[in-house]
Amino acid sequence: MSKLICVARIGAAHGVRGEVRLWTFTEDPLAVLHYGPLTTKDGTRSFEVAKAREAKDHVVATIKGVTDRTAAERLNGLELYVSRDRLPETDDDEYYHADLIGLAAETTAGAPLGRVLAIHNFGAGDIIEIAPPTGSTLLLPFTNAVVPTVDIAGGRVIIELPTEIEGDEHDGGGQESDAAATSSARRPRERGAP
Repeated sequence: MSKLICVARIGAAHGVRGEVRLWTFTEDPLAVLHYGPLTTKDGTRSFEVAKAREAKDHVVATIKGVTDRTAAERLNGLELYVSRDRLPETDDDEYYHADLIGLAAETTAGAPLGRVLAIHNFGAGDIIEIAPPTGSTLLLPFTNAVVPTVDIAGGRVIIELPTEIEGDEHDGGGQESDAAATSSARRPRERGAP
């Protein structure tokens, strides 16, 4: 069975006719209209987005069968999932987060670092989080310079550990490292969907 990918989270009710605020984790916020029924993680409940329109930082959606504010309020906080095999293929250097999580991480010399725990974006670019067998997790820029190889079929990512962190002072008078200055960021998809 294909793994489930979280594509949206239902927020607070919007108005009195059953609309909800919907935070989508897709490249196109309105893509949730095209996946058909979405389920809860445990698969016990199914929902279909009937209509949606973009708002400032979310989507306002009508869920089939939800016709009043009380029913909409009961859905607040639910995450909606779709089967991974129903999502389109990614372009080169684009990855669904769910496909990266769990991959083995190793250095360019072949030394094991741990496993990919998550991909984050706090506004300044994508960050790959690696959980080593012991100790604290590593948070590294998810760029071509730091992660030169993503081998999903082989179950691993290759990490070029940076020797300097951007902003650290060094012989160049506090300039950022060449690797940080010239790298191009990979573009993983939000939490999993296009």
